[in-house]
Amino acid sequence: MTTLHDTRVRGFASDNYSGIHPEVLAAIAAANDGHQIAYGEDVYTARLQEVFTEHFGDGAQAFPVFNGTGANVVGLQSMLPRWGAVIAASTAHINVDEGGAPERVAGIKILTVPTDDGKLTPDLIDREAWGWGDEHRAQPLVVSLTQSTELGTLYTPEEIGVLADHVHARGMKLHVDGARLSNAAAALDLPLRAFTRDVGVDVLSFGGTKNGAMLGEAVVVLDPSASEGLLYLRKLNMQLSSKMRFVSAQLIALLDGDLYLRNARHANEMAARLRAGVEAGIAAGTIRGVSFTQPTQANGVFATLPDGVADALRERFRFYDWDAARREVRWMCSFDTTEDDVDAFVSELARLTS
Repeated sequence: MTTLHDTRVRGFASDNYSGIHPEVLAAIAAANDGHQIAYGEDVYTARLQEVFTEHFGDGAQAFPVFNGTGANVVGLQSMLPRWGAVIAASTAHINVDEGGAPERVAGIKILTVPTDDGKLTPDLIDREAWGWGDEHRAQPLVVSLTQSTELGTLYTPEEIGVLADHVHARGMKLHVDGARLSNAAAALDLPLRAFTRDVGVDVLSFGGTKNGAMLGEAVVVLDPSASEGLLYLRKLNMQLSSKMRFVSAQLIALLDGDLYLRNARHANEMAARLRAGVEAGIAAGTIRGVSFTQPTQANGVFATLPDGVADALRERFRFYDWDAARREVRWMCSFDTTEDDVDAFVSELARLTS
């Protein structure tokens, strides 16, 4: 196979732009010889269950799937009756970036609340947590939060614990979209269970693709009473991999050791370096008209740029607008972002704004 792309091109658009971590690629190759039983009855998926138990505690169940949207759709569907609704931040991936899949595929009503930082609070939840028993209203039965959030912010374990208590007291369940759960673990410097199972999360999606995998996520059930029918829903929603050993092998490579942390920690550090470089330029007067809109707590940097600068900067480095109306952009760092990538980006930003 001839390499079709320019391997020198780097970007800050998404942590999905990166390739596969060499250790993950090696794990796929190691799982490739011979035959294994299909549809998850293989030794790699059995080992993956043990690995998830080591991270999340006895009784945790993992269901590998193809992608994050699938993980969220299947996980939430297993938590709800047909008349159930999910409360989420207006910026939540399940609301903004999944093409309506939770609603169109799973038939789930999403009740959204606005947040300035992507985080839910008990008061925000209560804006939509009402109407139980009203046959005219979709019943709010699950709250979904994202860790780290779509705005790059983090929930502390204490904050999640407060939300879990608040949600459970109202007869609802707590779901976490963990597409970047590893980045949160690295930033908080805590075990995965410390800010999930130990503080009351019922079901979560665990992301691998954004953290060095080729493809593959998992629905992780932490409270079996909060989820029903996942075994069937995964197949029904076309998320059951026939050659599941190759999905499981990737997640084992990330989690059976510290690769998930090494990758996430590096991505976070590169985002911190990017922000620090821009801040230094602003202080020195070499970068002008740039301001930050969110704290940089994981691997994302959010900023506003002077008119026309974003398109000019994209001639060398691809990235996305977040809110084009106010010239807000998002810069994401990955496990393979280098210091040279960051420094070149900051230098070009300085050239365009000075």
